[in-house]
Amino acid sequence: MTPTIAPRLRTLLLLFLAVTGALLAGAAPASAHAALTGSNPTQGSVVGKAPEQVSLTFSEQVSLNDDSLQVLDPKGGRVDAGGASDLGGDTYGLKLRPGLPDGTYTVTYQVVSADSHPVAGAFTFSIGAPSGTSVALSGQAAGGGVVGFLYGAGRYFSYAGFIVLVGGAAFVLACWQRGAGIRPLQRLVVGGWLTLTAATLALLLLRGSYVGSGKVGDIFDLNLLGEVLQTKSGAALVSRLLLLAAAALFIAVLFGAYARRDEDEREAGSPETGAEDEITEAGVAEAEVTAAQGPGAEDGSEAAHLAAEKNDLTFGLAVGGAVVAAGLAATWAMAEHASTGLQPGIAMPVDVLHLLAVATWLGGLAALVTALFRAPADTPIEASAVRRFSRLAFGSVLVLVGTGIYQSWRQLGSWSALTGTSYGRLLLVKIGLVAVLVGIAWISRRWTGRLAETAAPEAAVVVEQRSAVRTPATVPADSRRAAQLARQQAALDSTRDKRVRDADPHRSGLRRSVLAEAGVAVVLLAVTTALTATEPGRTAEAARQATAAASQRSGPLSLKMPFDTGGEDGKGTVEVTLDPARVGGNQMHVFVLRPNGKAFDVPEVKVAFTLTAKNVGPLPVTPDRVATGHWAASGVQIPMAGQWKIAVTVRTSDIDQATVYKNAQIG
Repeated sequence: MTPTIAPRLRTLLLLFLAVTGALLAGAAPASAHAALTGSNPTQGSVVGKAPEQVSLTFSEQVSLNDDSLQVLDPKGGRVDAGGASDLGGDTYGLKLRPGLPDGTYTVTYQVVSADSHPVAGAFTFSIGAPSGTSVALSGQAAGGGVVGFLYGAGRYFSYAGFIVLVGGAAFVLACWQRGAGIRPLQRLVVGGWLTLTAATLALLLLRGSYVGSGKVGDIFDLNLLGEVLQTKSGAALVSRLLLLAAAALFIAVLFGAYARRDEDEREAGSPETGAEDEITEAGVAEAEVTAAQGPGAEDGSEAAHLAAEKNDLTFGLAVGGAVVAAGLAATWAMAEHASTGLQPGIAMPVDVLHLLAVATWLGGLAALVTALFRAPADTPIEASAVRRFSRLAFGSVLVLVGTGIYQSWRQLGSWSALTGTSYGRLLLVKIGLVAVLVGIAWISRRWTGRLAETAAPEAAVVVEQRSAVRTPATVPADSRRAAQLARQQAALDSTRDKRVRDADPHRSGLRRSVLAEAGVAVVLLAVTTALTATEPGRTAEAARQATAAASQRSGPLSLKMPFDTGGEDGKGTVEVTLDPARVGGNQMHVFVLRPNGKAFDVPEVKVAFTLTAKNVGPLPVTPDRVATGHWAASGVQIPMAGQWKIAVTVRTSDIDQATVYKNAQIG
């Protein structure tokens, strides 16, 4: 690597690490893509008797196991009986033990949303009356911590490996077939395969802890791994590994038999200067005719035969590679955002096309950077190959824009989500980066148009010079002297290579613009990875609206009013709770307490509701006595929303009673 190239690549690597750390560290807490939209009992409610089960409703279907839902008593002990059950739709239930005493109970949930992200939370309800609770909940968000960061990094590297593997191979087959024999390009594509394979194995090991406890020690728990293998995400990761085995065979043929076939064809006299990448059946026929007409018929026939074999192998590799690449892309589409929500049958194929377009563009860009900076000076990339990639990249951008518009509409759902949700804001950043990338690509396209292949003759001179220098008449006996001469020769070769690369100013300009494209692509990939770990705008807004509606229609409404009937032992406090404090039927509880906070046994309690603004009421309610100081009534009807005056009459003796009032918004 030349001294001028090394700092640029180091800068690119530092940019990669910085962006990865900044975006992935902040992406994990936002990974919950399903939201709790309702429950029975509702959050904070007080019920008169212990329910038989607790039910939870989410914004989308979720996956759960025996420990996903738990109900804890005030001391932290589990009071649920058996595992959770699917009650239909997006609602799940958990049976409770019979005969639960009064007090405050905590419901905890940790489930996996349909798009593979963990969701966790908790809420409380009370039986009879609220009480203190010793239950302490973890403050760590689902999918966070060290395991969350490692999982996010694994997702980034899996995307990066896929892009380099698919895009690099497509670049070789479609743009520069001679590149199959170039060692730096081989290392690039093989590196993409290794990165994707290692990242997939890491994700498979991390998955159980990521959606569960979040503990580093659980990463190598084989029981968790067995559970992961039975999930949709686990099946997708295993499928990816199987497809990577097929991809390994594809790479072996591409850089083995195919590269040798390309070299044999050139040695047999096939056309040079990039035309070898465009041999057609007509070209083969022409070569056969030419061979039959001259004394060199045998050589011409061999060249035509090699060209035909190469065409067949190219076609086979292209078809096989496309199938494997589409399969790899489908492992993301079948397990993440595209597999759930609106129009999944359309969204998954569109997502596959989107990923393939990204890989063809950005992976091809990585291959072009490698070819421009690392290809040997005696085998420079031809201008025709650069032009072919320019056309291929343009087509990929068109596909990317079309599929991206559909995905944005599907994931956002409204213009307000574009600026009002984390997903929308990240999407704006991504759109800006794509626009910058397209602008730089336009500059690269202009350099490509000016590109003149003036380096080839210089390359030939370099080869001759190297041959002359590397065949000395005598070999030094001193091994240290031989090593010194080898280092000097390497320095001379590096200098000549740089002179050849810089011989064409247009080629130098193209290298600079393509390197800038690669830098922006690194940031773009990090933003895209963060997007996949962020709750879609449509889901976020739906959950927000459901939560707002639930907070408006549920309270429970709780009012405390002191009273004094005037007689002996006539002072106390009455507390009225109305659940869910909405239009329609409500559950009402009335608690009468002495000044010392103990239950006050009174002979009668009556309640009335009046909506003065609409001249409605008073609507009388006579609750039933449940226990000492506890009165309740079910099905309390509130006909309309508004500011209601609530009147509570408490009788402490045959002649002593008092009525107290308080206003409250209901509905």
